[in-house]
Amino acid sequence: MQSDMPLLLRIESVGKTYQLGVQKVAALRHVNLNIEEGAFIAIAGPSGSGKSTLLNIIGLIDTPSTGRLLIDDCEVSGRSPDELAALRARTIGFVFQTFNLLPVLTAEENVEYPLLQFRELSRRERRERVAYYLDMVRLSHHARHRPNQLSGGQRQRVAIARALATHPRVVLADEPTANLDHRTGSRILRLMRQINRNHGTTFIFSTHDPRVLEIADRRVDLEDGMIARLGVRSGDEWTYAVDRAWSGEAPSTAAGRSRMDHESTFSKLSSMLGMPSEKK
Repeated sequence: MQSDMPLLLRIESVGKTYQLGVQKVAALRHVNLNIEEGAFIAIAGPSGSGKSTLLNIIGLIDTPSTGRLLIDDCEVSGRSPDELAALRARTIGFVFQTFNLLPVLTAEENVEYPLLQFRELSRRERRERVAYYLDMVRLSHHARHRPNQLSGGQRQRVAIARALATHPRVVLADEPTANLDHRTGSRILRLMRQINRNHGTTFIFSTHDPRVLEIADRRVDLEDGMIARLGVRSGDEWTYAVDRAWSGEAPSTAAGRSRMDHESTFSKLSSMLGMPSEKK
Protein backbone atom coordinates (compact mmCIF):
# COMPACT_ATOMS: atom_id res chain seq x y z
CA MET A 1 0.00 0.00 0.00
CA GLN A 2 1.56 3.28 -1.10
CA SER A 3 1.10 6.78 0.25
CA ASP A 4 -1.13 9.07 -1.79
CA MET A 5 1.30 12.00 -1.56
CA PRO A 6 4.73 12.17 -3.25
CA LEU A 7 7.82 12.23 -1.07
CA LEU A 8 9.43 15.66 -0.72
CA LEU A 9 12.15 15.28 1.96
CA ARG A 10 14.21 12.33 3.14
CA ILE A 11 16.34 12.58 6.26
CA GLU A 12 18.63 9.57 6.54
CA SER A 13 20.63 8.76 9.70
CA VAL A 14 21.23 12.45 10.36
CA GLY A 15 23.35 13.46 13.33
CA LYS A 16 24.58 16.88 14.39
CA THR A 17 27.40 17.48 16.87
CA TYR A 18 28.59 20.87 18.10
CA GLN A 19 31.97 21.59 19.65
CA LEU A 20 31.63 23.63 22.84
CA GLY A 21 35.14 24.23 24.10
CA VAL A 22 36.65 20.80 24.72
CA GLN A 23 33.21 19.15 24.89
CA LYS A 24 31.18 17.71 22.02
CA VAL A 25 27.41 18.06 22.27
CA ALA A 26 25.16 15.82 20.19
CA ALA A 27 22.14 17.89 19.15
CA LEU A 28 20.74 15.18 16.83
CA ARG A 29 21.40 11.44 16.74
CA HIS A 30 20.43 8.96 14.04
CA VAL A 31 17.34 10.82 12.82
CA ASN A 32 15.43 9.08 10.02
CA LEU A 33 12.35 10.79 8.65
CA ASN A 34 10.39 11.06 5.40
CA ILE A 35 8.16 14.07 4.76
CA GLU A 36 5.51 13.97 2.06
CA GLU A 37 4.42 16.79 -0.21
CA GLY A 38 1.51 18.71 1.29
CA ALA A 39 2.05 17.56 4.87
CA PHE A 40 1.23 19.77 7.86
CA ILE A 41 3.73 18.49 10.38
CA ALA A 42 4.65 19.52 13.92
CA ILE A 43 8.05 18.84 15.43
CA ALA A 44 7.56 18.85 19.20
CA GLY A 45 9.73 18.30 22.24
CA PRO A 46 11.21 20.05 25.27
CA SER A 47 13.85 22.75 25.01
CA GLY A 48 17.16 21.24 23.97
CA SER A 49 15.56 18.24 22.28
CA GLY A 50 16.90 19.20 18.84
CA LYS A 51 13.82 20.80 17.26
CA SER A 52 15.53 23.95 16.01
CA THR A 53 18.61 22.03 14.87
CA LEU A 54 16.46 19.68 12.79
CA LEU A 55 14.53 22.63 11.33
CA ASN A 56 17.80 24.38 10.44
CA ILE A 57 19.09 21.28 8.65
CA ILE A 58 15.84 20.91 6.71
CA GLY A 59 16.04 24.63 5.89
CA LEU A 60 19.62 24.29 4.57
CA ILE A 61 20.83 26.79 7.15
CA ASP A 62 22.94 24.13 8.87
CA THR A 63 24.52 20.91 7.61
CA PRO A 64 24.48 17.49 9.28
CA SER A 65 27.64 16.08 10.86
CA THR A 66 26.58 12.59 9.73
CA GLY A 67 23.89 11.25 7.45
CA ARG A 68 22.26 13.05 4.57
CA LEU A 69 19.28 15.16 3.47
CA LEU A 70 17.55 14.59 0.14
CA ILE A 71 15.04 16.86 -1.58
CA ASP A 72 13.13 15.18 -4.42
CA ASP A 73 15.61 12.28 -4.12
CA CYS A 74 18.58 14.62 -4.77
CA GLU A 75 21.19 14.72 -2.01
CA VAL A 76 21.97 18.26 -0.86
CA SER A 77 24.29 17.63 2.09
CA GLY A 78 27.51 17.98 0.08
CA ARG A 79 26.68 21.18 -1.81
CA SER A 80 28.60 24.43 -1.50
CA PRO A 81 27.20 27.38 0.53
CA ASP A 82 26.31 29.22 -2.69
CA GLU A 83 24.51 26.18 -4.08
CA LEU A 84 22.61 25.71 -0.82
CA ALA A 85 21.61 29.39 -0.80
CA ALA A 86 20.26 29.17 -4.35
CA LEU A 87 18.32 26.00 -3.55
CA ARG A 88 17.00 27.46 -0.30
CA ALA A 89 15.77 30.62 -2.04
CA ARG A 90 13.59 28.65 -4.46
CA THR A 91 12.55 25.73 -2.30
CA ILE A 92 12.04 26.90 1.28
CA GLY A 93 10.13 29.72 2.92
CA PHE A 94 10.64 30.76 6.53
CA VAL A 95 8.30 32.13 9.19
CA PHE A 96 10.01 33.19 12.43
CA GLN A 97 8.62 33.87 15.89
CA THR A 98 10.16 37.38 15.80
CA PHE A 99 8.77 38.07 12.29
CA ASN A 100 12.17 39.29 10.97
CA LEU A 101 10.69 42.06 8.85
CA LEU A 102 12.93 44.88 7.66
CA PRO A 103 11.73 47.94 9.64
CA VAL A 104 12.50 50.53 6.94
CA LEU A 105 10.43 48.70 4.30
CA THR A 106 6.67 48.67 3.87
CA ALA A 107 4.67 45.46 4.00
CA GLU A 108 4.68 45.13 0.21
CA GLU A 109 8.41 45.88 0.03
CA ASN A 110 9.13 43.23 2.67
CA VAL A 111 7.18 40.65 0.65
CA GLU A 112 8.94 41.71 -2.54
CA TYR A 113 12.44 41.68 -1.06
CA PRO A 114 13.27 37.95 -1.54
CA LEU A 115 11.95 38.15 -5.11
CA LEU A 116 14.64 40.65 -6.12
CA GLN A 117 17.13 37.80 -6.54
CA PHE A 118 14.89 36.14 -9.15
CA ARG A 119 16.24 37.75 -12.28
CA GLU A 120 13.64 36.09 -14.47
CA LEU A 121 10.85 38.10 -12.82
CA SER A 122 10.06 41.54 -14.20
CA ARG A 123 9.09 44.39 -11.86
CA ARG A 124 5.48 43.97 -12.96
CA GLU A 125 5.53 40.24 -12.23
CA ARG A 126 7.03 40.87 -8.80
CA ARG A 127 4.36 43.45 -7.99
CA GLU A 128 1.58 41.13 -9.15
CA ARG A 129 2.91 38.32 -6.99
CA VAL A 130 3.24 40.62 -3.96
CA ALA A 131 -0.33 41.86 -4.41
CA TYR A 132 -1.62 38.30 -4.73
CA TYR A 133 -0.05 37.07 -1.48
CA LEU A 134 -0.90 40.18 0.52
CA ASP A 135 -4.49 39.64 -0.58
CA MET A 136 -4.25 35.97 0.43
CA VAL A 137 -3.34 36.97 4.01
CA ARG A 138 -5.93 39.79 3.91
CA LEU A 139 -3.49 42.68 4.18
CA SER A 140 -3.92 44.45 0.84
CA HIS A 141 -5.13 47.59 2.60
CA HIS A 142 -1.97 47.65 4.76
CA ALA A 143 0.46 47.20 1.87
CA ARG A 144 2.18 50.55 2.42
CA HIS A 145 2.40 50.33 6.19
CA ARG A 146 5.77 49.76 7.85
CA PRO A 147 6.15 47.07 10.54
CA ASN A 148 5.88 49.57 13.41
CA GLN A 149 2.44 50.54 12.07
CA LEU A 150 1.19 46.95 12.18
CA SER A 151 0.02 44.72 15.02
CA GLY A 152 1.88 41.52 15.90
CA GLY A 153 -0.65 39.39 14.02
CA GLN A 154 -0.45 41.64 10.95
CA ARG A 155 3.35 41.46 10.98
CA GLN A 156 3.21 37.68 11.12
CA ARG A 157 0.81 37.67 8.17
CA VAL A 158 3.29 39.80 6.22
CA ALA A 159 5.96 37.22 7.09
CA ILE A 160 3.70 34.43 5.81
CA ALA A 161 3.09 36.32 2.55
CA ARG A 162 6.85 36.85 2.18
CA ALA A 163 7.49 33.15 2.76
CA LEU A 164 4.91 32.15 0.13
CA ALA A 165 5.87 34.73 -2.50
CA THR A 166 8.90 32.74 -3.68
CA HIS A 167 6.62 29.75 -4.42
CA PRO A 168 8.47 27.45 -1.98
CA ARG A 169 7.88 23.72 -1.81
CA VAL A 170 7.92 23.88 1.97
CA VAL A 171 7.43 26.55 4.64
CA LEU A 172 9.35 26.17 7.90
CA ALA A 173 7.74 27.86 10.89
CA ASP A 174 9.83 28.22 14.05
CA GLU A 175 7.47 28.89 16.99
CA PRO A 176 5.32 31.23 14.83
CA THR A 177 2.80 31.90 17.62
CA ALA A 178 5.28 32.45 20.46
CA ASN A 179 5.07 36.27 20.39
CA LEU A 180 1.35 36.49 19.69
CA ASP A 181 -1.62 36.57 22.05
CA HIS A 182 -3.84 33.50 22.15
CA ARG A 183 -6.56 34.81 19.83
CA THR A 184 -4.15 36.18 17.23
CA GLY A 185 -2.03 33.02 17.33
CA SER A 186 -5.10 30.88 16.68
CA ARG A 187 -6.02 33.02 13.67
CA ILE A 188 -2.49 32.71 12.26
CA LEU A 189 -2.59 28.91 12.62
CA ARG A 190 -6.00 28.72 10.92
CA LEU A 191 -4.63 30.81 8.05
CA MET A 192 -1.62 28.52 7.62
CA ARG A 193 -3.84 25.44 7.68
CA GLN A 194 -6.13 26.99 5.08
CA ILE A 195 -3.17 27.73 2.80
CA ASN A 196 -1.93 24.18 3.26
CA ARG A 197 -5.29 22.69 2.30
CA ASN A 198 -6.09 25.06 -0.56
CA HIS A 199 -2.65 25.26 -2.18
CA GLY A 200 -0.88 22.06 -1.08
CA THR A 201 2.05 23.91 0.50
CA THR A 202 4.00 21.75 2.96
CA PHE A 203 4.31 23.26 6.44
CA ILE A 204 6.79 22.08 9.08
CA PHE A 205 6.55 23.60 12.55
CA SER A 206 8.96 23.61 15.45
CA THR A 207 6.66 24.24 18.37
CA HIS A 208 5.66 23.98 22.01
CA ASP A 209 2.14 25.20 21.17
CA PRO A 210 -0.55 22.53 21.74
CA ARG A 211 -2.78 24.35 19.24
CA VAL A 212 -0.36 23.40 16.45
CA LEU A 213 -0.58 19.75 17.50
CA GLU A 214 -4.37 19.99 17.45
CA ILE A 215 -4.44 20.85 13.73
CA ALA A 216 -1.35 19.00 12.46
CA ASP A 217 -1.77 15.80 10.44
CA ARG A 218 1.71 14.53 11.31
CA ARG A 219 3.84 14.94 14.44
CA VAL A 220 7.42 14.14 15.35
CA ASP A 221 8.34 14.05 19.04
CA LEU A 222 12.04 14.57 19.78
CA GLU A 223 13.86 13.68 22.99
CA ASP A 224 17.59 14.05 23.53
CA GLY A 225 18.19 14.59 19.82
CA MET A 226 16.35 11.42 18.78
CA ILE A 227 12.89 10.71 17.44
CA ALA A 228 10.95 9.29 20.38
CA ARG A 229 7.57 9.04 18.70
CA LEU A 230 5.86 9.59 15.35
CA GLY A 231 2.16 10.25 14.93
CA VAL A 232 -0.31 10.29 12.03
CA ARG A 233 -3.79 11.73 12.37
CA SER A 234 -6.82 10.00 10.88
CA GLY A 235 -9.89 12.12 11.56
CA ASP A 236 -9.88 12.94 15.26
CA GLU A 237 -7.63 10.01 16.19
CA TRP A 238 -3.84 9.73 16.35
CA THR A 239 -1.83 6.60 15.65
CA TYR A 240 1.71 6.45 17.03
CA ALA A 241 4.88 4.54 16.40
CA VAL A 242 7.90 4.62 18.69
CA ASP A 243 10.97 4.94 16.49
CA ARG A 244 13.48 3.69 19.07
CA ALA A 245 11.55 0.47 19.63
CA TRP A 246 10.19 -0.01 16.09
CA SER A 247 10.03 -3.70 15.31
CA GLY A 248 7.73 -3.91 12.31
CA GLU A 249 4.67 -4.63 14.44
CA ALA A 250 1.51 -2.59 13.97
CA PRO A 251 1.69 0.75 15.81
CA SER A 252 -0.67 1.54 18.65
CA THR A 253 -4.03 2.87 17.55
CA ALA A 254 -7.43 3.66 18.97
CA ALA A 255 -9.87 0.76 19.14
CA GLY A 256 -12.67 0.39 16.64
CA ARG A 257 -10.87 1.56 13.49
CA SER A 258 -11.59 -0.40 10.33
CA ARG A 259 -8.89 -2.63 8.87
CA MET A 260 -8.61 -0.42 5.77
CA ASP A 261 -8.11 2.75 7.85
CA HIS A 262 -5.62 0.93 10.08
CA GLU A 263 -3.56 -0.30 7.12
CA SER A 264 -3.62 3.15 5.51
CA THR A 265 -2.31 4.73 8.71
CA PHE A 266 0.30 1.98 9.11
CA SER A 267 1.47 2.74 5.56
CA LYS A 268 1.83 6.44 6.35
CA LEU A 269 3.81 5.76 9.53
CA SER A 270 6.03 3.30 7.67
CA SER A 271 6.62 5.90 4.98
CA MET A 272 7.64 8.51 7.57
CA LEU A 273 10.16 6.04 8.99
CA GLY A 274 11.46 5.09 5.54
CA MET A 275 10.29 1.49 5.95
CA PRO A 276 8.55 -0.78 3.45
CA SER A 277 4.86 0.11 3.41
CA GLU A 278 3.66 -3.51 3.35
CA LYS A 279 3.36 -5.34 6.65
CA LYS A 280 5.23 -8.66 6.72
